[in-house]
Amino acid sequence: MHNKTLLNKRISSAEGLHDAGLLPAGMSVLDIKNITDTYALGITPQVTSTIDTCRTDDPVAKQFVPSKYEMRTLPHEDFDPIGDNAYAPVKGIVHRYPDRVLLKSTSVCAVYCRYCFRREMVGKGDKPLTPAEMDKALSYIRSNRGIREVILTGGDPFVLSVRQLEPIFQNLQSIPHLDVIRVHTRVPVSDPKRINDDLLNLITNTDKAVYIALHVNHAQELNAAALECIKKLHASGANLISQSVLLKGVNDSAETLEELLRLLLKNNVKPYYLHHPDLARGTSHFRLSLSEGMAIHRALLGRLSGLAQPHYMLDIPGGAGKIPINASYVEDCGNGRYSLTDYQGGKHIYEDPVDIG
Repeated sequence: MHNKTLLNKRISSAEGLHDAGLLPAGMSVLDIKNITDTYALGITPQVTSTIDTCRTDDPVAKQFVPSKYEMRTLPHEDFDPIGDNAYAPVKGIVHRYPDRVLLKSTSVCAVYCRYCFRREMVGKGDKPLTPAEMDKALSYIRSNRGIREVILTGGDPFVLSVRQLEPIFQNLQSIPHLDVIRVHTRVPVSDPKRINDDLLNLITNTDKAVYIALHVNHAQELNAAALECIKKLHASGANLISQSVLLKGVNDSAETLEELLRLLLKNNVKPYYLHHPDLARGTSHFRLSLSEGMAIHRALLGRLSGLAQPHYMLDIPGGAGKIPINASYVEDCGNGRYSLTDYQGGKHIYEDPVDIG
């Protein structure tokens, strides 16, 4: 039986999971502790309010409640699956692409996703960057005039107080060559009460273009509280985009993704990225094959307008960067003829003669 009173408290331990009635079938408190000794556990009341506790296969619970499969590590899985460490010139900075950098201001999140590619690094009790470390990171951005965009990430930047965020925004705003401040966050969906008037005013009063990338994977996460928070963020002047991860057993169908993407677009959030899961340790139970993912993405083309289409992306292991994963729609047959495949799998010949006169 699920304790509704305890579901109103943040769950951060195996005992808390047990007391709230969210312990997975066949797993003991000790089993959960063995997992949380390595990978942090955190589930907010907002998230538990979106879990259908009568379902054993609930798509929200699967994202946040530990699974026995997490202790299984495959040979190709890695603690730093996208190679952040190789592109970290100073603490808190990842500079992989010429025109943008990540600024990892904190290693703490409101919730801890079981498929997270930084699961080895977040939730370990680390403090935000010290003032000296932040100054060094900001100096790096100032000294590299090719940087046009800073992406605040972590951890989740919106777990920081406005008192902590304000000097970061002010310093970034003072950098002439910077055009965009982007924030990657789950907070509006996982802990919307943190998006208070002071934070909204900070966004409104920032002269740089502010983009907020909301991390959400299933329409069930977008209850009334989350949607009201999104409405406030839109009214603040922020540009809202989304990023989702394609997860087995959570959103691995065109129908499920269509519901999410339509709901986001309806609420002024432009679907941006659909990520193929990274090769983080203990996450193989979430991964589909690339061919399965491409088939799902192809199906979306016939169901949604371009406004609702996210880019299906893969982060190449080792730090080579993100690439779009596209099913092969065009095959060159030679002599100006191409075979085209539509979203239903139908084949069409396209004549494309080149005028060389």
